[in-house]
Amino acid sequence: MPLSATDSVGPALHHTKQQLFRPFRLGQWTRVALVGLFAGELSSGNGCSRFHPPSTASSAHHHWGMGIPHNWALLGPILVLLGFLIPVVVLIFMYLNSRMRFVLFDSIIAKHCEVSRFWSQRGGPALQLFVWKLILAAIVLGGTVLLIGVPLATTLSLGWIKTPRDHIIAIALTCVFVFLIFAAWIIGALVVHVFTKDFVVPQMALENISAFEGWRRLWRMLGSEKGPYAWYAVLKVAMTIVAGIAVSIVAAIVIVLLLIPFGGLGVISVMFGKAAGLGWDVFTITAAIVAASIFLLILFYVVSLISVPLIVFFPAYSIYFFASRYPQLAALLYPPPPPMPISPTSLGI
Repeated sequence: MPLSATDSVGPALHHTKQQLFRPFRLGQWTRVALVGLFAGELSSGNGCSRFHPPSTASSAHHHWGMGIPHNWALLGPILVLLGFLIPVVVLIFMYLNSRMRFVLFDSIIAKHCEVSRFWSQRGGPALQLFVWKLILAAIVLGGTVLLIGVPLATTLSLGWIKTPRDHIIAIALTCVFVFLIFAAWIIGALVVHVFTKDFVVPQMALENISAFEGWRRLWRMLGSEKGPYAWYAVLKVAMTIVAGIAVSIVAAIVIVLLLIPFGGLGVISVMFGKAAGLGWDVFTITAAIVAASIFLLILFYVVSLISVPLIVFFPAYSIYFFASRYPQLAALLYPPPPPMPISPTSLGI
């Protein structure tokens, strides 16, 4: 019988304990954190964005930057360079995300993360997933432009913007309608994204099919089991929210614990620097930036380790849910036991 979304939680938790704690290996946790970061599984609600450099360093940087003459002639080439580099970097990260998605899948199945070996196994499916992501991003972006641009152009052509008080009700109803349609569009895009990585990627990995063929098969499954898949989506959203809150709390505690010794060292360094007659110059600002960068790297590494159980649990959760509906994945997840050796006594010899 296919596992329900609720029944899949237990096997996923057991899998997470086996992979991460039996035995505990820091190297494995580090590799899983790296793979989860590029695969998009690393929790973003960990509170890192709440950390800001001390105001002293910020003001020092401000005063140091005030002494640099502004060369506005360089602004145009810099903007052109950024306009070229940003799309290239986005495409590189999208491709890395596609490759690491299959590395994470193989790591969960094997209960062991080997980045180099798993990276070389799924080059073809990863490239197809990358193409799928590009097409999906173009569709989502085009739909968003239409959903926002068409109502905006309509209101402009009708003259509502020029006299908003005369059309306040029509504008309000239009805004509500556009918001609801836009929210449904974004939710639909997120569902497609999540179901692709949860249910289409295993098919691509095991049968080397395209994402379009994987979705064609998944669509038939969704048609016969709308309720279980809908409950899976609802339960996963709920667990993601709870897990994000838990990770944020733990990460905040870790940040405070790390700030105490590092902050103390920073204060002592500043006090000794003032006593030695040092001021803010290129050398001291560079040293402060290096020290802050080292601290942020340590902080990011520790917080990434906190998120590792979630990086393993959620893919395992989708795998156990889908394995009971996809025989090829079930055969990989539950391999048959090796045959028992035949002893001479059992043959009556």
